[in-house]
Amino acid sequence: MRKFIAMASILFLVCDFAPRARAEDDKGAAGIVDKGIEALGGKEKLAGVKAVTWQGKGKIFIQDSENEFHSKLVAEGLDRFRGEFEGKFNGDEIKGVTILDGDKGWRQFGEPSELDKESLANEKRNAYLQLIPALLVPLKEKEFKLEPAGQQKVNDKPAVAVKVTPADGKEFTIFFDKDSGLPVRLVAKVIGWAGDEFTQETTYADFKDFDGIKKATKIVAKRDGEKFVEYQVTEFKTLDKAPQKSFDKPE
Repeated sequence: MRKFIAMASILFLVCDFAPRARAEDDKGAAGIVDKGIEALGGKEKLAGVKAVTWQGKGKIFIQDSENEFHSKLVAEGLDRFRGEFEGKFNGDEIKGVTILDGDKGWRQFGEPSELDKESLANEKRNAYLQLIPALLVPLKEKEFKLEPAGQQKVNDKPAVAVKVTPADGKEFTIFFDKDSGLPVRLVAKVIGWAGDEFTQETTYADFKDFDGIKKATKIVAKRDGEKFVEYQVTEFKTLDKAPQKSFDKPE
């Protein structure tokens, strides 16, 4: 069961640091993020998003095995989140859900269980690492400190980096394509199911327009350089409000 819980956390996450250098953008980190917001759809459009939902399918690579899965996400802000998945792992059909509702959270594999303080903090981080590259506007809030972090090639194209320090103090770096401004990579330290720390590198590609918002539909994650998850977004929608039942304690 512990292994399956770990897989759920992995699927809901679905991040090489560049040497420090001065960003070429005259406005520094804030200007890089502003350009990214415009590339995704514009400040007015993205700031007006109250909630989002998306779903997709992919593969997770565990040791020498490939495991197919399908997942669905619903989020309202950064602290209300529901992630569901189902798939076949080592021949077993597995379904699970993780729910965050402010300072509460639950996980369900059969019987639901409440998240303890450490697990809740980890799942909140997992959630914002997924949501921020999709919308970017949360980075303009005061709880996120932004710094230029040099340049690096992503998908054989130059990209500029921004180091982000959230309120929890756990830094991550997001890379933006130098020409288009689109977010193309996120690098973060994450905790695995056994408590081990990994550098996770998530790359975003194949952006498509969904009602005026560009969303990466191809997402590939590596852990310490090893292929970890391949994911294809099949549907993306914005919502005026997420259904309250999405964040209720599972029965």
